[in-house]
Amino acid sequence: MTEPVDRVRLPWVLTVTLVNLGTFAAFFGPLQALLPAQAKAFDPDNKETLLAVVAGIGAAVSLVANPLFGALSDRTTSRFGRRAPWILGGTVAGALGLLVLATADGIAGMIVGWCLVQAAVNASLAAITATLPDRVPVSQRALAGGYVGLGQTLGVLVGVGLAIVVGGFRAGYVACAVFLLASAVPYLRRSDDHPITEHTALAWRSFVRSFWISPRDHPDYAWAWGTRFLVNLGNAIATLYLLFYLEDEVKLDDPDGGLFVLITVYSLFVAATAVLAGRWSDRVGKRRMFVVISGIVIAIAGIMLAVWPTWVGALSAAIVLGVGFGAFMAVDLAIITMVLPDAASRGKDLGVINIANAMPQVLAPVIAAPIVTVLGGYRVLYVVAAVIGLIGSTAVLKIRSVP
Repeated sequence: MTEPVDRVRLPWVLTVTLVNLGTFAAFFGPLQALLPAQAKAFDPDNKETLLAVVAGIGAAVSLVANPLFGALSDRTTSRFGRRAPWILGGTVAGALGLLVLATADGIAGMIVGWCLVQAAVNASLAAITATLPDRVPVSQRALAGGYVGLGQTLGVLVGVGLAIVVGGFRAGYVACAVFLLASAVPYLRRSDDHPITEHTALAWRSFVRSFWISPRDHPDYAWAWGTRFLVNLGNAIATLYLLFYLEDEVKLDDPDGGLFVLITVYSLFVAATAVLAGRWSDRVGKRRMFVVISGIVIAIAGIMLAVWPTWVGALSAAIVLGVGFGAFMAVDLAIITMVLPDAASRGKDLGVINIANAMPQVLAPVIAAPIVTVLGGYRVLYVVAAVIGLIGSTAVLKIRSVP
């Protein structure tokens, strides 16, 4: 397969954006609001530990699901295309997982439901992410990445909004499930997903081995993976206990409402910055400097949360974080699509890259829980998050094939 050269139209990009919006609503509505509320309802004395266990197990599932389903989509020969069937199947199964969470009456139900959501929605995410290098030329990658980042960010906002507005975590899960299903319909109706006709026998040994991509043979791919991993680890550490931070450190009377306001402000700034930074990056042909600058801005936001634990401080940090993370999301995706090792295995290679999104969700509870409970509390937590993210953003300078 060769790199695409025909420019894509905005309506198609918007359908991809909408799928990402629904996907991230299904991820972060539960993660930011519903799972914490459910953990508090089931075990109020150990809510932090319970949330860490459920989130960590679910993220471990996504470590396997994203690259696996991405690789399978590379090989799919359906007449509907190789990506669309996985987007449809993952969306439907993800909605069922959310309904399992809605009806759960204990910790076991939480774990089963969240694992199903992670597995299914990661199948859809792997496929929709691969449509960008499949269809979008390099000259449009950062702008398209900006719109994808817009969808992902607004997905967080919509997910948390649904979780809070409808009232109660059970109704919140149902609302997220309905929205997830609706978000995939426009793309599936007009995906124009080109089927592949070449079918090769699946040799399991070589299939499994293909998931190892040598850093020595593909160093730029490895550094892109490391950049995304560290920046996302810092972000995961910072956001995991945000609701509890507002409740226990800021002492906000309405932490649920405060969380929604913070995410709304953050999302608006991410949305604006992602599209603007993506367009600017495409215009000047530069990528790495945007990532470095965004890392510095993100680190500043973490320090603000550490030293200014007030409502005004949290609101100010949300603005700064939105500016930094919006620029990072747009340009980081463009960089990654430019360093993929093999055009024929984009789904699998992007799935391996997406481990850098999922693994931080596994490690964040392991790092954050002891910091919050015994190693210094929220001030130390946000300093650690800032330092990790800053190190990650400077790792992008090791990528040599991208300007």
